[in-house]
Amino acid sequence: MPKISPIPAGRLRKVFEKAGFKCARIEGDHFVYTKPGVTRPVVIPDWKEVPVFIIKNNMRTAGITREEYFSLLEEV
Repeated sequence: MPKISPIPAGRLRKVFEKAGFKCARIEGDHFVYTKPGVTRPVVIPDWKEVPVFIIKNNMRTAGITREEYFSLLEEV
C-alpha cells in the first residue's frame, strides 16, 4: 500500500466530499465538514499542502480506512 503523502487542500476537500461530507461552514482559512452519523466535524485547513498528520487525524475522525482513502483519492 502506498504511503500517505501531503496533498493540496482542494484535492483533500474533494476526497471528503466524495465520502459524503458537506461543507458546513468556513472559519478563517479552515473548512468544516460534517456528515450525519459522524459525531465530530472534519476540519481541513486551506493550505497549499496539508500535512500527513492532519490527513490521518481527519481519516480517523471520519472513520475512513486507508483503502477507502486511496480509492477516493483516485476518483478525484
